[in-house]
Amino acid sequence: MKKEDIVQEFLDVLRDDPSLSAAVAAVKILSRYIESSEAGTLQELTRDIKEVTSILMKSNVAALSVESGCELFLRFITLTSLDYHEFDQCKQKLLERGKMFVEYASHSRDKIANECVSFLRDGAVVLTHSFSRGVLRLFEKAAEKNTRLTVYITQSQPDCAGERMCVRLRELGIHAEVILDAAIGFIMKKVNLVVVGAEGVARSGGIINKIGTYPMAVLAKTFHKPFYCVAESFKFLQLFPLSQDDIPKARRRVFVRSQASESGEEASKAQGTASQPAAAAAVEGAAATGAHCHCVNPLAANVTDYTPPEFIALLFTDLGVLTPSAVSDELIKLYT
Repeated sequence: MKKEDIVQEFLDVLRDDPSLSAAVAAVKILSRYIESSEAGTLQELTRDIKEVTSILMKSNVAALSVESGCELFLRFITLTSLDYHEFDQCKQKLLERGKMFVEYASHSRDKIANECVSFLRDGAVVLTHSFSRGVLRLFEKAAEKNTRLTVYITQSQPDCAGERMCVRLRELGIHAEVILDAAIGFIMKKVNLVVVGAEGVARSGGIINKIGTYPMAVLAKTFHKPFYCVAESFKFLQLFPLSQDDIPKARRRVFVRSQASESGEEASKAQGTASQPAAAAAVEGAAATGAHCHCVNPLAANVTDYTPPEFIALLFTDLGVLTPSAVSDELIKLYT
């Protein structure tokens, strides 16, 4: 695999399997690169993997998730080098561990949903933000158990990802409504709990997610509503931000207005006249396209924010239900 083809292959993997997390897709690309690598030593291979990781992070697709997945994979390399002295054996073991990582990660959402679906009581009114595959899996599990829910989803500008979530929930038979991002204060008094996803979980237990998550968490605390986050353990990061400015620019996802967004909006508007599966396919297809145009204001283009741990009640993870303060302990276990 050539380095200049890495980003395109990464995007192709995500396009072929929309349910795949960016971190898992990144590890798949790293495994392919290792398989075709001409590196003769572990040091050369480690250097190349770090370079590939930096290339993947520049793809503007969930850079934080990509970074955390690649960091864990690099940790595997360190451990493997201690167990095997022959480079060929070490390389083969890395490929095996890459497959194990993908296999484990692919079941993470199911594990979270099975353990945490009990938090969604029958008749509950839930508020969620944007589109999260982990949150969607949780709602799917609730639907399988015939739990009656009413879900309000923020439209989630600038890409209107909430429209996608609404279509998927209605397919499950869940009563779902899209609300304006600015309407969270109006709707908060009606909900029983708030559930969101995360692009990354900081060492502090705070989360980095789609912009709008932070004000939603602040309002939830003001109204005394529990604020939960669904996040796989491979999204845990060695970061300790204290404010929005502490998120490095290289890790911030930037939005550029695309034809995909416009197509997605048109698809969502067609929900009333088209069948729900057709509408979902149209929105998913629109989101997978890569045509972009330039965004003038770089400040307005940032589409992630940081939510401090004091606003988060619990984290639903594949390691169990955690308090924010427990994240640092789990990170130590992951990296030692």
